[in-house]
Amino acid sequence: MESIIELKQVSKLFKNKTAVDQISLSFQKGEVVAILGPNGAGKTTTMMMMLGLLEPTDGIVQLFGKHPKEKSVREKIGALLQEVSVIDALKVREILQLFRSYYSHPLSYEELVVFTGFSKDELQKRANKLSGGQKRRLGFALAMAGNPDVLFFDEPTVGMDVTARKLFWNTINELKNRGKTIIFTTHYLQEADDSAERIILFHEGKVIGDGTPRNIKTTLLKQSISFTAKSTIHFEDLKTVQNVTDAFEKDGRIYVITDKIDEVLTDLYKVGFPLQNIEIDRGRLEDAFEQLVENREAI
Repeated sequence: MESIIELKQVSKLFKNKTAVDQISLSFQKGEVVAILGPNGAGKTTTMMMMLGLLEPTDGIVQLFGKHPKEKSVREKIGALLQEVSVIDALKVREILQLFRSYYSHPLSYEELVVFTGFSKDELQKRANKLSGGQKRRLGFALAMAGNPDVLFFDEPTVGMDVTARKLFWNTINELKNRGKTIIFTTHYLQEADDSAERIILFHEGKVIGDGTPRNIKTTLLKQSISFTAKSTIHFEDLKTVQNVTDAFEKDGRIYVITDKIDEVLTDLYKVGFPLQNIEIDRGRLEDAFEQLVENREAI
C-alpha cells in the first residue's frame, strides 16, 4: 500500500509539558484510522501537527512527501476540528457554495447536501441559528467541499443525534470506497470498533497500541466460548484441550476461556464435546483500552 503520511520520531513540548513523545507512525492510502486515548493523551496535538497547524518540537511530519503547510498538500486535505467557525450572517447553502468556489475540483453541491443530510429548511438557515449538531454537519460538509484525498476529523459526531451519526458513518464508508484516507479521534469507542480498520491508542503522549480492532482486543482481553451441554461434561476434560486456559460454569452455561477462539471451537467439535447454544464473546474495545492503560500505568 502507498504511505501518504509519515511521522518520524515526533515530539511536541508546551513549556515544560511533553504533549507528544517520540512517536513514529505511517498512514496508508485508503485507510480508516481511529486515534483513541483519554483527554491529554496527545491525540489532537498529533492531528494538529499533521495538519500543519502546529510545528513539532522534534522530528519530521510529512504528507505526500512534503511539509503539511505546502500549498499542494493543503489542496489535498480536509479537516473537521472541535471548533467550527463560519460566517454567521450567511445561510448554509451560501456557505457551501462559497467554500466549493475555493477549489478547482470540488464535490458537487448536491453530493454535499446528500452526504450531510441537510433539509431544504436547514439550507436556508443562517449559520448563527444552527444547533450544535447542525454546525458539526456543516463543518463536515466544509471538510469534504474540496474533494480531498485525506480527511481529518477531531471528535466528529459530538452533538449529533442518532440519525446524523448514522448518516455520518455511512458517508465515511462511501468516502473510503472512493479511496479517501480518513483519520479521526473519538471518545465513542464503539464508533471506532465499528468503523475503523485500524486503531492507534495514545496514552501520555506515547503510542501504546496500534492494530486492527480485533487484534487489539484479541491481544489484550480474555475471550470466551460459552454453551450448554447435551450431556455431562467434565471441566478437567475441557482444560486438556489445547489453548484453553480455564473452564467454569455460570448461570447454567459452561464457559471456556481462550485467546484463540476459532482454534478451540474447532478442537471442541473434533473431540466430540456435546455442545449446543454456542455464544462467542471476543470482548469490547472499551475493556481492551482500559486494560491497556491500566497495564501501562502499572509498569
